[in-house]
Amino acid sequence: MSLLLNNIKLPISASEDMLPSLAAKALNISVNSIRNFKILRISIDARKKNSEGIYFVYTVSVELDDVKSEDKILSKKYSGVFPDKKEDIIELIPGAKKTNGRIVVVGLGPGGLFAAYMLAKYGYKPLVIERGKPISQRKNDVDIMNSKAILNENSNIMFGEGGAGTFSDGKLTTRIKDSRADIVIETFEKFGAPKGISLLAKPHVGTDVLTVVVENLRKEIQRLGGEIMFNTTLTDIGYIKSEIYSVKVLKENSIEEKIECDACILAIGQGARDTYKMLYKNGIELQAKPFAVGVRIEHPQELIDKSQYGEFAKHPRLGAAEYRLTGRTTGDRGVYTFCMCPGGVVVNSSSSHGQVVTNGMSYYARDGENSNGAVVVQVSPDDFGHEPLDGMIFQEKLEQDAFKLGGSDYSAPYMRVGDFINNRKPQKYGSVKPTYKPNIVEADIKKCLPDFISKGIYDGIKSFGRQIKGFDMDDAIITAVESRTSSPVRIVRDTTMQSVTVKGLYPVGEGAGYAGGIVSAAVDGIKAAERVISTFSPIK
Repeated sequence: MSLLLNNIKLPISASEDMLPSLAAKALNISVNSIRNFKILRISIDARKKNSEGIYFVYTVSVELDDVKSEDKILSKKYSGVFPDKKEDIIELIPGAKKTNGRIVVVGLGPGGLFAAYMLAKYGYKPLVIERGKPISQRKNDVDIMNSKAILNENSNIMFGEGGAGTFSDGKLTTRIKDSRADIVIETFEKFGAPKGISLLAKPHVGTDVLTVVVENLRKEIQRLGGEIMFNTTLTDIGYIKSEIYSVKVLKENSIEEKIECDACILAIGQGARDTYKMLYKNGIELQAKPFAVGVRIEHPQELIDKSQYGEFAKHPRLGAAEYRLTGRTTGDRGVYTFCMCPGGVVVNSSSSHGQVVTNGMSYYARDGENSNGAVVVQVSPDDFGHEPLDGMIFQEKLEQDAFKLGGSDYSAPYMRVGDFINNRKPQKYGSVKPTYKPNIVEADIKKCLPDFISKGIYDGIKSFGRQIKGFDMDDAIITAVESRTSSPVRIVRDTTMQSVTVKGLYPVGEGAGYAGGIVSAAVDGIKAAERVISTFSPIK
């Protein structure tokens, strides 16, 4: 056994070599009695930005020479000291059912990627269907969109190897309590992420590192016997007596192929609207679900750094500061910031012609001049309708209206916050230069948003300006429309993670309505893979 200590504080100017001594002091023992010492987690306490300073806060594991001493310390019930209980590793035992067809994974975002990796490790040789391209080719298509406003509907920021999360800040934080989350982050480290990110309370890897990790992980799946079909779109699902038996796909050469399968892990991502329509047509039970919509807001990163870190802003050990803000509108709706990207850029996330969608992205260094984050307002079926696809239709309307307001050429409509708050005619940007590509157009973005959304954004910005000085500065920039915070559709599944309509169909991740980020989607994919593994025998 060992001891787990929380809340060991260290000034940012101090060396981590001091930690064993601080732990020994907290336990009232000699540092020489510590046999093993390990850092488990690091966070930042920035509540005091004056001369008292900012601290790193550590959770550590301490093993003593004398086990009886550990028991004695625990009996005294020191604050912040607990037994470091190691979770028992539950062995995953493959099932006995023989496969007649393939084990299929649809989508190569985090959910599909980790499901396929898990299956490949256990000898199931999964077939992965991805409508987009490999990451290197996908990046070229994104560059073409940014420079020439030419959209490839199957290869963009939403579709392709790595999924939508590849072009983001690469946050690996999650609020789920599942030991598989640690496995996901450790896997990221194994395949190219910076060593030590598993220790951070708020790990991120940035889009530049994510592309490397994703490609390395996909190559490992292939090395283990998995097969990847890029440029291939799922077009139909076949089932008899509520049990899946095939999928139909459309390949790059416009040839349809029917593939017999025993199980299909459906990790489609929330941009696959044609797939939602196909599922609905086939009688798969879907539900409309709440989500949130709004705008992207940009500030000087320096403003956020000073607000969060005070005189310690720009300290080399702190990096670019983040924020996460919540509030209520005057109509008692939730309004909050989402997917904040320190030192990042606003990106075009359109996946269909005639629509403008914004999102945020950062590189690992987070060294851009601007910060950006979404300011979004909660919407529910009471706002857009209770039929399964009503939320998706509501999203599309917002994106089409933003496209038209921007000039119908993928330019995004933007406003200075001062003009938005004071209901003034939109003026050209000032001290904060918008980062969205391919182009921007100053416009009254209220014209592409329902009144209750515009009012909610107004309330949010005013509220957040009281929490972060300057958040509501006149020259801050808002760009429309941020519409894809989460899926507007849930593919209903049971406790075995299978569709309630079709056995053998496992809807997972953000697109299925069961995850909200890279790690939670990956965990969902792993759990579905475990279900498949425990049912079927490996493929010889």
